[in-house]
Amino acid sequence: MTTGRWIRDAKWEKMPGANSALGIGRATAHQFAENGAKAIYICDYANSNLAAHKAEINAAYPAVDIHVWQFDAADEAKVKAVVDDALSRYGRLDVFFANAGITGLNVVFTEFNDADFMEVLRTNTLSVFLAAKYAAPAMMKTSSAKPQSGGSIIGTASVAGLRSNAGSTPYSASKAAVVSLAQTIAYQLAGTGVRVNAICPGLIETGMTAPVYEAARARGNEKKIGQLNPTRRGGQPDEIARVALFLGSDESSYVNGQAWAVCGGLSAGHPFVPGKLG
Repeated sequence: MTTGRWIRDAKWEKMPGANSALGIGRATAHQFAENGAKAIYICDYANSNLAAHKAEINAAYPAVDIHVWQFDAADEAKVKAVVDDALSRYGRLDVFFANAGITGLNVVFTEFNDADFMEVLRTNTLSVFLAAKYAAPAMMKTSSAKPQSGGSIIGTASVAGLRSNAGSTPYSASKAAVVSLAQTIAYQLAGTGVRVNAICPGLIETGMTAPVYEAARARGNEKKIGQLNPTRRGGQPDEIARVALFLGSDESSYVNGQAWAVCGGLSAGHPFVPGKLG
């Protein structure tokens, strides 16, 4: 990556978490395409919308190579394979956005069994670990086209990984672990030029949160969504995608090992309902 530029002529690896028709992955793919990525891999465990996303991006940005892969983000062999494919095709890897995630059951912690608990951590945390495990060495490969080691690994965490009351126990634990991965791996990659950061979204209108929004609209309470944050609204996928774009670009060259909350200010304080302190 060339210092001081956006990801012009770079190779971008977008890992599972891109299938949703209303999601952060799709919005981020469009942001990177618009800002000059040469190649984008859009991947997910489900593939119902991947072909449509590819067609949509190709129509708007015909110069961008779009590759569609369907696989489990926590499958080590598949993660390695897609990184190897990027290196084989382009000789470099510059950005890896590990965005796969599930919420798990919406029940009290005593009602989770060990398999349910570990499945959430497998999808939300192991996937980010595997992304870093294979992306980091790929980003360190140099050539005449990329004379210096470097790249950006981004994991999707959550405000639920920063404070309680924003998700179930396994979901929150899995997202806190993503933050820890960003911090610890950043130090283990010291001096390589490879940065690792976590994005911590608040309540964003995506396929995952669609039931919340649909229920609120059905009750006529949509305007109450996000009222506990000072911005007084929920967020949109593109608002997260723009932060992912920044973290993936050279404009964020001094941002490393951080958990970036994009939550309308929710994580800045201790939410309360005005007039109901006592």
